[in-house]
Amino acid sequence: MTRQGWDVAVRATAELGEGPTWDATAGRLIWVDILSARVHTYDPATGRSTTLATEQHVGAAKPRAGGGLVVNLRDGVGLYDSAEGFRWLVRNPVPGRRGNDAAVAPDGSLWAGTMRYDEAAGGGTLSRIGADGSAAEILPDVAVSNGTGWSPDGRLMYYVDSPTRRIDVFDVTGEGVTGRRPLAHIEDGAGFPDGLCVDADGCVWVALWDGAAIRRYTPDGTLDRVIRLPFPRPTACAFGGAGLSDLYVSSARVGLGAAAPPLAGSVLVIADAGRGLAQPAFAG
Repeated sequence: MTRQGWDVAVRATAELGEGPTWDATAGRLIWVDILSARVHTYDPATGRSTTLATEQHVGAAKPRAGGGLVVNLRDGVGLYDSAEGFRWLVRNPVPGRRGNDAAVAPDGSLWAGTMRYDEAAGGGTLSRIGADGSAAEILPDVAVSNGTGWSPDGRLMYYVDSPTRRIDVFDVTGEGVTGRRPLAHIEDGAGFPDGLCVDADGCVWVALWDGAAIRRYTPDGTLDRVIRLPFPRPTACAFGGAGLSDLYVSSARVGLGAAAPPLAGSVLVIADAGRGLAQPAFAG
């Protein structure tokens, strides 16, 4: 490993790079630049990258079981088939609001977050989107819906509403969740929790916006690892690669102006960081 454990996977200048996701079927990383309305892919075996322009600002993109992508857009959730044709699955436009982070649950449903552009408290939600387009609001009245992930046995769900400075944990009950409680608090001055992923040991890895770091918390909430990064605004992380041992980290340049360091907006990789969990594809 180089540069204190990290190396550059994709050198980019993304305004708001987000949502790295390993597509095991295609052997590639999927990530988005929200404000540029772009979905990017990266194949670490060949170095090849692709870009797809989306209909609207895109908060997240995940692989579908039948091929193509499911995307969390400004006005709802849509589908791209393998030929890149687009159709809406759930359309629910709300003025001043957009889709943000999303994750695929063990049952193949998409848990899609929203937030207001002005990040107003109570302006966002977290909803469960079924393969048939059914939509159920799980969490109302959040501010910046961000990282979502599940424990290896699927019995716990982890979640971040960034301004709370917490990683919360829920018990999974059928198609919903209950028993919300804090797993970890991010102290003042250490940044805000953003995107997260869960490893095979049940530990939670979280990116710290304005904290220039990735942290790992054990299932009991103990902080046991900190990886310092060369930019202040890491946004999310995900395990990928052939053995799911490499941790990919997305980042943002937005709001940094002339103070943005050279690698802000790039995707980094931390080789042999741990053991990741295979992520399901969206069932729709």
